[in-house]
Amino acid sequence: MTGAKTSPVAATPTATLSRFSAEIDHTLIWATLLLLAFGLVMVYSASFAHAEHKDLASTHFLLRHTIFLCIGLICAFSAFQISIEGWQRVAPWLFILGIFLLVIVLIHPIGKNVNGAHRWINLGIISPQPSEFMKLCCVLYVADFAVRKREFMEDFKRAFLPMLAVMTLVGVLLKLEPDLGALLMMMAIVMGILFMGGLNIWIFLRLAFCLMLILPPLILFSSYVYDRINAWLYPQNFLDGTGYQPFHARLAVWRGGWFGSGLGGSVEKHLYLPEAHTDYLFAVIGEELGFIGLIVVIALFVVVVRRAFAIGRLCVDLDRLYPALVAIGIGLWLGLQAFINMGVNVNLLPVTGMTLPFMSYGGSGLVVNCIALGILLRVDWENRRLMQRGRR
Repeated sequence: MTGAKTSPVAATPTATLSRFSAEIDHTLIWATLLLLAFGLVMVYSASFAHAEHKDLASTHFLLRHTIFLCIGLICAFSAFQISIEGWQRVAPWLFILGIFLLVIVLIHPIGKNVNGAHRWINLGIISPQPSEFMKLCCVLYVADFAVRKREFMEDFKRAFLPMLAVMTLVGVLLKLEPDLGALLMMMAIVMGILFMGGLNIWIFLRLAFCLMLILPPLILFSSYVYDRINAWLYPQNFLDGTGYQPFHARLAVWRGGWFGSGLGGSVEKHLYLPEAHTDYLFAVIGEELGFIGLIVVIALFVVVVRRAFAIGRLCVDLDRLYPALVAIGIGLWLGLQAFINMGVNVNLLPVTGMTLPFMSYGGSGLVVNCIALGILLRVDWENRRLMQRGRR
């Protein structure tokens, strides 16, 4: 008696799902989802006192953060659908769009002024921050530039001067906002990608030396940067101004000890840290969940960054230079921004205004981080497909 054959149509959905599951990086996805979920919980814990002080519902910031998170996940899924070749084609145009947004944010009344800074575009319900979008544009564009100029990486004029010109323009626009934290982040992204793309070591060292010469005058001629440096070095002398939040952030971390005061038990979030749910979320985590909670967050970021670099290395083995530089650039960006935010929260670094990726409240940063994740997953997915084809 001949057994009945399994219908190929009925087997297709399960087989397709199983195949897709094998073609994505589960470690990267789960680490990122844990950061997003952890951030959602902590944003609520850190923001309800601030919301009530403004006569808003205690869940005001939680609901907005949830909306931004849903938008970010949709954007991540959409970004995953675009091939890396497609991203490379639009990279120069995205970079031009980013510069355009940096220009219009300086125009009144389009740009929204908050505490003397013009970093947000006023759209009424939402206020997107162009500098966050520009970080992603930098990764995509500089990686494309390094690929196009690969044969000229030994030539200072062809390999670096064009990039110096466009980044000088970006730097001037960010200085006018001012947002020197974003400027320093983009400089690090550009230098890292160009170096990994094959920039001559002597050109790289000369450039690094020039940057060291530029930074001191930049600090001296920017009063708010100078104040932040002093507040970092001597926070006890600036408790009525720029040293107020760094002092209370450090106090929150020390108060938490090893195991913290318990979820929701932070004292510093009750208006001692006005930016508890944004720039200083890491300090609230330290106070409520202790050193153990901080280690968990750090470990999750280490996993994300390591996976990004591993994906980039695999791209190199597969002779895919552009995707390799994009993956490494995203890993460098997320890892460095997380490190700087954590350093500010424990007073190891001066205040920069950078948020904690995937976790802090803020629509622009959260959505752009999710898009970067979608692109990174696409790079990994294409790597796996190429390897599968190679085995056949």
